[in-house]
Amino acid sequence: MEIRCSEEKDFEKIMKLYADARRFMAEHGNERQWGLTNWPPEALIHEDIKAGKSYVCVEEGEIAAVFYLDQGKDIEPCYRNIQDGAWIEDSPYGVVHRIAAAEAVKGAGSFCINWALKQCGHLRIDTHGDNKVMQNLLKKLGFIYCGVIYVEEDKDPRLAYEKIAEKE
Repeated sequence: MEIRCSEEKDFEKIMKLYADARRFMAEHGNERQWGLTNWPPEALIHEDIKAGKSYVCVEEGEIAAVFYLDQGKDIEPCYRNIQDGAWIEDSPYGVVHRIAAAEAVKGAGSFCINWALKQCGHLRIDTHGDNKVMQNLLKKLGFIYCGVIYVEEDKDPRLAYEKIAEKE
């Protein structure tokens, strides 16, 4: 598998991955996270691609996953107020959002998250409380649960996780 920046030519495949992810989440008890608002909207994905913050994972010439990655100091406004816990560290970090992987390509989600961590060394990610699949993946990858945050899209709490890469 390899990661590259998304391009406009990938847009239709990316949106299909998101549609498949909404169906998968609904089938696994998580219809609220993206399903109620048909998230993510097309305009946002175009913005992500234009900004160079949308990435695809390619396996044997096919797009197997998509995600958003940004890095910096205090880059995610909704992460400024964490409840029932605290972030591990206050250094610059990367944030992964809008990750979706094809069901047929096992391990694509893990590959993307591990790649993102290698890029920045400090990664934060959040997920809906109903998203047991993502929660289990984050625990498997060694992320630490840090508390609860809220996003602008809805009033549902999100579980916030963080991982800092081991120093080599």
